[in-house]
Amino acid sequence: MKGIAVIGAALFVILIGVNFGYAQDMRLATFQETAQVIVDRSISQNVTASVTLQSTSIQELRIPAELEQRIREDGRVQSVIVTNQNQCILGVVDEACILINVARDTNDKGITAIQQTTKDVANSFIDEINEVFDTDAKLHSVFIHTDDKSNVALGTSGAISGRGTVSAVYTMNMESSDSMFDKVSAILIPQVIRESGGFFDIAKNLSRDDNARVTFSLIPVNDRSLMQLKLSVDYPNQADKVKKFSPLEFLQVEQIKRSEYFSQGNYPLNSIIQIAILSPNSEIISDIKGNIVPTQVIDDEKFPTDISKQGWIFDPESGESIQAKYIFGQDKLVSKDNLVFTIGEEIKESQVEFDESIIVLIIIAIVAIGAALFYLKGYKK
Repeated sequence: MKGIAVIGAALFVILIGVNFGYAQDMRLATFQETAQVIVDRSISQNVTASVTLQSTSIQELRIPAELEQRIREDGRVQSVIVTNQNQCILGVVDEACILINVARDTNDKGITAIQQTTKDVANSFIDEINEVFDTDAKLHSVFIHTDDKSNVALGTSGAISGRGTVSAVYTMNMESSDSMFDKVSAILIPQVIRESGGFFDIAKNLSRDDNARVTFSLIPVNDRSLMQLKLSVDYPNQADKVKKFSPLEFLQVEQIKRSEYFSQGNYPLNSIIQIAILSPNSEIISDIKGNIVPTQVIDDEKFPTDISKQGWIFDPESGESIQAKYIFGQDKLVSKDNLVFTIGEEIKESQVEFDESIIVLIIIAIVAIGAALFYLKGYKK
């Protein structure tokens, strides 16, 4: 009940702060585009830039309706992952993967029984999945997860791993990211979206990078599935070098433009830029070149009071884990110079307590009213 109250209060604050006509016309589309840059000084020392295109509509990410329904109604399938991420699971090297992640059956006793029932579930889907993606993946192994390392490694969302999850791992020849992105996007994404530019064009351009990786995920969520196509690029050992931070430098563009797919309506929350800075020391944001969106704190979190305004929301602006979101408001694009800010070490007598829950900024299911809250709050474990 508390979560429902927070959602209602947050949306009330958002809408009363916006021009009434604008608020009445505001919509949330099923298709979402998100650009994200993570500066990880705590663990990997990498900067990771990514673009995620997602929808809960099989008309926008075109999985055959019968297959999507069977996966969703199976009850044990937690997610399906298609990726060229190297070492997608322990023991797999230089091969692309299809992972069918299955909830462990509590009636299974022993590793052999767990592996067999997982294979039975996964094998009932793999032929159709191969057909959809024009692949020929073969069973490699069954992996019993004991932690969330695969979630972090894949940089994708949903029930990818964790205690209680078993992955049936199917492998195939490794494919370059630009080739894989072109093929998968042509299969999944309708022409009207591909030709509408926006974040799709950024992902297509990034796919040519040598460090680019492609991941598609399908995650059953109640009466529908969340489908995501994600293109990510790692910049190894670059995190400590970032001082004057320009997100679009890592997205390899001079400006970022919203998709024309949203041009027929008012969809201010369907295109978002997200930033995360993770550090062992307390950092502080300064010298912000772009606008700061007016906010109000609800339940210890910041929400914009006017989503018709473009600009940044920093929550918090200092600490060991900083989140930032850029909303476009009524604008269609933002240039590189308007997104620059400085990251510097904060001098404090005591360090801010590290909040592990905000590390996970990967997008999870966004349905109906929850979409607005996700984009404004981010996902917390």
